[in-house]
Amino acid sequence: MFSWLRKEGGNEAPQVFRTVAEGLSNLYKEVLLPLEEEYLFHEFNSPRLDDSDFFAKPMILLIGQYSTGKTSFIRYLLENDFPGMRIGPEPTTDRFIAVMHGDRDAVIPGNALIVDPKRQFRALSKFGNAFLNRFQCSVSPNSVIENITIIDTPGILSGQKQRQDRGYDFVGVLEWFAERVDRIILLFDAHKLDISDEFRKCIEALRGQDDKIRIVLNKSDMVDNQQLMRVYGALMWSLGKVIRTPETARVYIGSFWDQPLKYVFNRRLFEAEEQDLFAEIQSLPKNAALRKLNDLIKRARHALVHAYIISTLRRDMPSMFGKENKKMQLINNLHEVYREIERTYHISPGDFPPMGRMKEVLKDQDFSKFHALKPKMIEKVENMLANDMTNLMQMLPAEEAQSAPEKVVRGGAFAGTEQGPFAAGQGEGADYGAGELQEWVVEEHKTKYDKLFFELGPIDGKVSGATAKKQMVQSKLPNTVLGRIWKLSDVDRDGMLDQDEFALAQHLMQVKLDGHELPANLPPHLIPPSKRGFSS
Repeated sequence: MFSWLRKEGGNEAPQVFRTVAEGLSNLYKEVLLPLEEEYLFHEFNSPRLDDSDFFAKPMILLIGQYSTGKTSFIRYLLENDFPGMRIGPEPTTDRFIAVMHGDRDAVIPGNALIVDPKRQFRALSKFGNAFLNRFQCSVSPNSVIENITIIDTPGILSGQKQRQDRGYDFVGVLEWFAERVDRIILLFDAHKLDISDEFRKCIEALRGQDDKIRIVLNKSDMVDNQQLMRVYGALMWSLGKVIRTPETARVYIGSFWDQPLKYVFNRRLFEAEEQDLFAEIQSLPKNAALRKLNDLIKRARHALVHAYIISTLRRDMPSMFGKENKKMQLINNLHEVYREIERTYHISPGDFPPMGRMKEVLKDQDFSKFHALKPKMIEKVENMLANDMTNLMQMLPAEEAQSAPEKVVRGGAFAGTEQGPFAAGQGEGADYGAGELQEWVVEEHKTKYDKLFFELGPIDGKVSGATAKKQMVQSKLPNTVLGRIWKLSDVDRDGMLDQDEFALAQHLMQVKLDGHELPANLPPHLIPPSKRGFSS
């Protein structure tokens, strides 16, 4: 249990928070929510947050054009079907599906889902019945989703189909989810790299959530080496026109389904990329509290800027006549309002809401009902950002340490690569030969290594460090790496290498040259039989 003292009037009792999520929920309701309601933040931006938003499991949002493998990707992770799943080359997923953990397989319709206080979807009611009829929760007892929730989305349309109205604000729904999820995965098909107008709008709606976005180039086994290079280049070119950031988005290349690879040239690349993506997904529960804290700080900054904008517009409105003309003048000159607020309150331009969208919403507002700036309310939020958030940050390490063993994504595709011969890196590099029947794996190439050893002219069966160095530097490996190899190879710590130790050094050099990492300590299968009595 953690606590700290917040003094506003001097008599307030200490606030005791058992978890970071509880602290965030309380601070939001007591400090930030009053500011949002005072300046109509929810009419311009996202709806108010509920307790379920702070205590919900981490969520992953999958977005992509139809037939890019979104539903297949979920099935690949779970290693079994989930209720309501449909897979096909046509746009089969015609609804938003929240894949969540439960005691048995079940499907919960959207209208029933939004009235469940234990789930974080109540605010989606604002998108109406047309959306709720296309929204469902697929409950499954699969262990993969015990600590995460996966959101499958309808395939984004292209061509003539994208001009047909879905009946609800599709981009708005995506934006709502994007604000609340922990990771956004954009899936692309190696044969379908064009970005339709609807897909472009969806990606543009994700602006401000750039740190959550990851790109997956799926079905990469369907093209050969040369084509894959061209496809990757074309994808980056297309994304560069839509995701306008100086940083390059992280792209995972692979084939995320359980069928044989068509082209196996890049199998090792696909496996390495898959392990990187899996590691990131598995880290989500551990980092969930930090993500929620980061999002609430971001929301508070936006709410402060919004309060400055609304209060400035209210200040400039006439008290009696000409209100409508002045309203249109202020909307048309909104850039001047932004500039004034930026100068007065020293706010970064990146913290302001998009001007075009702000103008659209302002047209339907009654400026005379806006409230003037309340310095005490502003000060309270700024104090929360400066002090309370810092205190919550200090709670994170202890909370993560306590919950680390429990909050792990296990099972499904993650279990297949955790142990056994198909685990990541198993039987490769320094791990090659572990668990094999042969006595010492270096024996395979020892004849070649012995020849090099005797060419160095050993004295009393050993070569000195200076002599070994002349041969080892020919590998062109950095001295720092060669120094580690020397420490691992000089098992008896006598400052020289005998015939077996020299062979071991050559083996470790080859491991590094093949692109693998060196072990921190010498594993048993690499210790020479003649040195088994020494500690490595």
